[in-house]
Amino acid sequence: MADSMAPRADPDAGAAPTPDPSTMPTMGPPSPTALRGRGEAGLRGSGGTEAAVPRRVRRGDLWRRLARNELAVAGGLILALVAVAAVFAPYLSPEDPLEMNPTLLLQPPSAEHWLGTDEFGRDILSRVIWGARISLYVGAISVTIAVVAGVTLGLVAGYFGGLVDDLIARVLDVVFAFPTILLALGIVGMLGPSLTNTMIAIGIVYTPVYARLARGTTLAVKERDFVEAAVVSGANSARIIARHILPNVAAPLIVQTSLSLSLAILAEASLSFLGLGTQPPDPSWGTMVNTGQRLIELSPWPVVFPGLAIVLAVLAFNLIGDGLRDALDPRLRA
Repeated sequence: MADSMAPRADPDAGAAPTPDPSTMPTMGPPSPTALRGRGEAGLRGSGGTEAAVPRRVRRGDLWRRLARNELAVAGGLILALVAVAAVFAPYLSPEDPLEMNPTLLLQPPSAEHWLGTDEFGRDILSRVIWGARISLYVGAISVTIAVVAGVTLGLVAGYFGGLVDDLIARVLDVVFAFPTILLALGIVGMLGPSLTNTMIAIGIVYTPVYARLARGTTLAVKERDFVEAAVVSGANSARIIARHILPNVAAPLIVQTSLSLSLAILAEASLSFLGLGTQPPDPSWGTMVNTGQRLIELSPWPVVFPGLAIVLAVLAFNLIGDGLRDALDPRLRA
């Protein structure tokens, strides 16, 4: 009974046709054109720099997270105030910051002089406003020097490795062996005290920070798929570094830049306080603290207000740096 119910093969259907080996496609190595196409597709789909739309979305998300950070917003407002004072110093300062008045020596804050006067009768408010221009200028130029030199060295060392990496690493170790302020003092001492030499010294001192940061991030990024796809597609080393590695190591560099600006302002104030930075009678916050501390018992105002300006500027950059670090941290993204 079971044999009668089992399905029987149709004798007219015949066996399944056997494929002809000569007509089957061969699985040889892909052509260079196919590899190039895969490389370009990998760059577009692996988070490379050609994915412009995702990058715009991330940028908007960054501003949204920064706006939710109250401390970062407070730092931005303080920095905006300092920047406005620096840019519009000729219009905001009530008096000439270099004008002396022997009849108004060490005056306390009043309606005529809101922050008082210094030992030469100069208006402290005007000098603090003009000092903001010098401090931001020195900070911006010195950090730019450090970013350009340090990031270049770090990218080259991290990407090429080998002897180049070892050589750059040893030079950075030598620079790191010196305390920051001591190395800056030595460089300014050799070059001579001036504002330009101060910016060069601060830039050299902070170059290794960016070099190590860029090197470490490059070592991780160069192993990602979109970088390997760029190599397969035939892109040269300079193009790979500039277009595919640098944009992907920018986030930690941005955070470090905001923090380094505060350190550069402190370094400039320290060098000026020691007489190696901005030279009198130019209004610098560090120079004002240096000249005012000798008469602090008679009048504290020439020290208090420039010192407060330094604190606010440094605090602003630190708050912004912390906000950027939190906003760019993928672990904190909603």
